Amino acid sequence: MYRENPKTKGSGIICSIPQTGICPNRCDDCFFQSGRSYLEPLDRNLPNMPSDEQAEGRLVRVNDGNDSNVNQDLVIEATQFYKMKFYNTTIPKNLDKFDAPVVLTLNPGKMTNTDFYRLCQEELPDNLMFVRFRTNTWNLELANSAINNYTGLDIPVILTFMAYFNETVPKSHKKDYAFRKRTLNSYWAITTDAWERVMSRYTYNQWVHSCGKMEGERGTTACRHCGNCLREYFATIERMRGE
Repeated sequence: MYRENPKTKGSGIICSIPQTGICPNRCDDCFFQSGRSYLEPLDRNLPNMPSDEQAEGRLVRVNDGNDSNVNQDLVIEATQFYKMKFYNTTIPKNLDKFDAPVVLTLNPGKMTNTDFYRLCQEELPDNLMFVRFRTNTWNLELANSAINNYTGLDIPVILTFMAYFNETVPKSHKKDYAFRKRTLNSYWAITTDAWERVMSRYTYNQWVHSCGKMEGERGTTACRHCGNCLREYFATIERMRGE
């Protein structure tokens, strides 16, 4: 039986995971395989695929867990019947092989605070919907480098603010984080004041957005209040028309 991601409920987006098992990328503190996912136990609830009736009129987010570049051929084949979809991956290869828009996470796993994937103009596929940067208050210089790299190429950058369950927030940044509930579970997550301070850096950059309308104790990360994926999906489809 299909299980709906509570984060995307009511947003016009519905999620799909065609694979079984945990993601081989094994990123630290990953929600999907941390034991806190809405799909636990994973061995019983994967694959998690909405029917064509459930997906009708909705945008399908392929791989809200695992990675669309893990068994890519299987993922593409299994999602053929969805009329509107986009893929998610942390692996910067074969992006143009996907038959729909794709989102690339730039700094997965151990790269989060140290580096990001730098694609040049010639490497950017037409179906790149946006890039996603895993953001905290101690990797902002890295974020600036990523933003300069991609927005200079007219590629949207979505800042996804990290929340921590196992990993320790550095002592010098504790003031910017509070232990609070996000959707289903509680984490050390950024405060609204700190989020506003970060986002104010990019007020006049039309290519930079936050994942969620507003982060922190005064905000929400629910997809129905955001709209980034819907906006950028249709913008990408228009660009792919080549008209």
